Amino acid sequence: MRRWIWGLGVVAVVGLGVAIYMLKPVTGPERDLTLVGDATRGAYLIRLGGCIACHTDTSSGAGILAGGPGGPGLTSPFGTFFAPNITSHPTAGIGNWTLAQFSKAMSDGEGPQGHLYPSFPYENYTLMSDQEIADLYAALKEVPADPTPSKAHQISFPFNIRLALAGWKNLFFKPERYVADASQSDEWNRGRYLVFGPAHCVACHSPRNLLGAIEGGKELAGNPGGGVGGKAPSLLAADLSNEGYDAASLAQALSDGFTPNFDVLGGAMGEVITEGTSQWTAEDRAAVAAYLMAGQ
Repeated sequence: MRRWIWGLGVVAVVGLGVAIYMLKPVTGPERDLTLVGDATRGAYLIRLGGCIACHTDTSSGAGILAGGPGGPGLTSPFGTFFAPNITSHPTAGIGNWTLAQFSKAMSDGEGPQGHLYPSFPYENYTLMSDQEIADLYAALKEVPADPTPSKAHQISFPFNIRLALAGWKNLFFKPERYVADASQSDEWNRGRYLVFGPAHCVACHSPRNLLGAIEGGKELAGNPGGGVGGKAPSLLAADLSNEGYDAASLAQALSDGFTPNFDVLGGAMGEVITEGTSQWTAEDRAAVAAYLMAGQ
């Protein structure tokens, strides 16, 4: 009996230790929230970050960034996710959010309602600079308010328990800022920053494990469609080359959607191009292409 009690005590202590570790806060470097945002620069970041393609339902006629897209939403093994209204509306959108709240969501994946699901790519946005966060916040404050209510995620138990996301973060999320590789060129660093940061190419074009996290060492190797992000092809240099791409043609495809084989990139990527990459600067498209074709 005494051994049984001691064994139960050990299990309880270990369980408590695991719980404390898994539920501890996951936060990155403190941001400078005194910076003044520039809405013009922020408007470009809206395009750079793919916000319009994800948060606008063009089929319903709702306002820009009023939530979307419509239809099936972002399906995954954990449920279906819908991008919320992020206009300046005080209740339907994020008009009442402070810069600190916005920064917390972008940097640490935590909103006023609690932990955010990683279908929102805060794993990538956390790499953005303090000034960029302030600029993006300023731009979103100028987006016309739209009263369209956000559509609730369709998630079953136990994935609908937001507190459990603390454990996911402790296992897979490392909030940090982008650090340039001094051994590489400015263009290479800009490309890598965009791919892993605000443009979050890596979020869609990488395979996911059973818990929905990107499989380590397989970044940009393509997603067959089994996890969050849906089906997306490999962006590894060898695979792109096999499809006929070089840096110039890849940058061109990000502008007009045409592949080297005169096919058209449609579906979700077509929306990304229309609402995002086609409106980037030529320099940013070239940087992403140069980085990808360099072979990560």
